[in-house]
Amino acid sequence: MIRGLALDANPSSPHALGRAARRALEEARETVASALGWSGEVVFTSGASEALHLALSRSHAKHRVVSAVEHEAVLRHVPGARVLPVGVDGIVDVGGIGDVSDCLVAVQQVNNETGVIQPLSAIAKAVHAGGGVLLADCAQGAGKIALPPCDMAAISGHKFGAPPGIGALLVRDFGLLAPTGGQERGYRGGTENVPGAMAMAAALQTGSEWMTETARLRTRLEEVVVAAGGEIMAAGSPRIATIGSYRIPGLASAVQLIRLDSAGIAVSAGSACSSGSLKPSQVLTAMGVDPRAAAQFVRVSIGPDTRDADIDRFLEVWTALTAEARSRAAASGAGA
Repeated sequence: MIRGLALDANPSSPHALGRAARRALEEARETVASALGWSGEVVFTSGASEALHLALSRSHAKHRVVSAVEHEAVLRHVPGARVLPVGVDGIVDVGGIGDVSDCLVAVQQVNNETGVIQPLSAIAKAVHAGGGVLLADCAQGAGKIALPPCDMAAISGHKFGAPPGIGALLVRDFGLLAPTGGQERGYRGGTENVPGAMAMAAALQTGSEWMTETARLRTRLEEVVVAAGGEIMAAGSPRIATIGSYRIPGLASAVQLIRLDSAGIAVSAGSACSSGSLKPSQVLTAMGVDPRAAAQFVRVSIGPDTRDADIDRFLEVWTALTAEARSRAAASGAGA
């Protein structure tokens, strides 16, 4: 990013400095595609939210179909769309996709609240067999697990180590989208963020070997969560190691957040993008979770900098909270 800032030129300018910035931008584009194993086009955006909006608003497909557990960045743009339900496991019923001819079908690769990984290879086959186009929200998976066989994918740089404010829409073929004019081959207006693109390319080159350690840490965390009487959302589903959703029965997530935050532990309830709203989680509701129980889950994220000491500190507070909740429940029962 520092090298990109030093270029200090608009990559659309024809002068020598502009051409140097353009070369750096195109090298970053090639690196992003190569690192992700993507053979199509790369349109740089400000993040996954913009990438999703670009795909949803500019797709030539006439209709929109979305899964019931999509991020708000998708749902806000598709009023009236057909919704694909999920089971209690959080997974889309592939057999229920049906006829999606002339439809853009949006399904997350990894859910941002539960970590559930959708079977996108099977979903892609069903969508394509039904005449549709598949858009995958890969914000939580890109740079960590392999991209799915989709037609378009949205990625967010800060989810894998790049700075905030850079992402991309990956497009199999520009024929899938109506151009908007301006920069990025005419598909996104505004001066390109060269430093951000270079930083995102560099972040992807660091690889995902750290995910092995993350899986170990989460396994260790979840063993204690279960032993303490907690509940793991979608425990039996395929889940990415960086996200876990946990419940303390009888203790509101807001209380958990306050206690954990006072101990220097940063977690969220629901989507981190909207957890301040205190609304019931749309994802958990779609999975059939009782509203009262849904209000008792917190989302825990584990990243490349997480260490055993961090897990120890979380579990120290978590087990204390579960013990308090059980004690309160017992006292309430005795009083009754």
